[in-house]
Amino acid sequence: MRKKILKPLVACIALSAPSANAAWYEVTGVSTILENKDQARERALEDAIYQAIKFSGADIAGLTAIRPYLKETRNDYQFSGNEIRHVQVLKSKQSDGVIKLTARVDIYPTANACHKNQYKKGLVMGRFDIVSPDHAALGGIFRFGDDFTVLLQRQFETQAQSFVVQGITPHAISPTQPDVATMISEDTGAQYLLVGNITDMSATIDTKVLRKDKTNRQLALSVDVIDGKSGDVIYQNLYRDIAEWPFERHSKVDTKTARFWTSAYGEMAQRMSRNVLLDLEAHLACRATTPEVVQINGQRGQINAGRVHGVKYGDELSLWHNASFTDQYGTHRTQLKKSDMLLTVTRVYENSSEISISPVELGSSIQIGDMVTKHTQ
Repeated sequence: MRKKILKPLVACIALSAPSANAAWYEVTGVSTILENKDQARERALEDAIYQAIKFSGADIAGLTAIRPYLKETRNDYQFSGNEIRHVQVLKSKQSDGVIKLTARVDIYPTANACHKNQYKKGLVMGRFDIVSPDHAALGGIFRFGDDFTVLLQRQFETQAQSFVVQGITPHAISPTQPDVATMISEDTGAQYLLVGNITDMSATIDTKVLRKDKTNRQLALSVDVIDGKSGDVIYQNLYRDIAEWPFERHSKVDTKTARFWTSAYGEMAQRMSRNVLLDLEAHLACRATTPEVVQINGQRGQINAGRVHGVKYGDELSLWHNASFTDQYGTHRTQLKKSDMLLTVTRVYENSSEISISPVELGSSIQIGDMVTKHTQ
């Protein structure tokens, strides 16, 4: 048995089956208790499973599929059709308003996960605006939208398996303005644009007779993902949670400090940002990544995907001729036709790659804007 330190958790690893791909992980999840102890237990268990998935290299989107079953308070969970096969709660302890839960997680990583067979998809983020600024008056956290956007960006940069963030745009993006979205996508080379709003940060006071009053605060987000080519909204979701607001009622809180992000409310916001990531991995990971040919010169060319997207020297690519058009009603229609030619990556840069064409005589048929995908047998 090997022991590996996972800050702040400890994972003990051993093979649980004859298969070399199967392993069990003993991990500890932590959650702050608000009012509902069952909900705190669920979050601690989810945190433990997430740590095990990340350490194993399995598909983090698998957590989204089993999350509803974790609401049931049991000590044993069996799953099928998922890389996570078995979760066993070994012990649970609560003290000082925190619950710590240790679980054994059996994971069978597969090589068929979408993020392992495709390049990463470029993603540009829009700034999260606070819809009702008066909700931010408590604590004076009027800059929380900017700081949450940065938090989400870092979440994707460090944890995403299927996406690479290509920056936060200063321009306002709205699902009702597809033309703006497509222009920003064209300028940045991003396949998707993520936009959102903070719709609720209201607070309620829980009055106590013999103890100090406690303030609980909401956090609600709306999230839209826009296709950079068509301007269509391809994913929408609403997120809502509540946590204790531990700061003095009239104090000003700096949402850039560790004091804020390690508070119960800050930890809840971090968990929400992780849920956004997990949901996008679950819903969009298996959509085709669509790098384009941006330059062509005889038997050589260049595509707008590089090292950050997972492109490697020697990769073989299939070419798709782009015959997309806009119909009489202004709707973008995608039309792709697969070519018989094969492209090979000959040099890789940060955000682009050089390719060679085979057979050479077919190179004249390639046009700027044609798409490529990883070649599969």
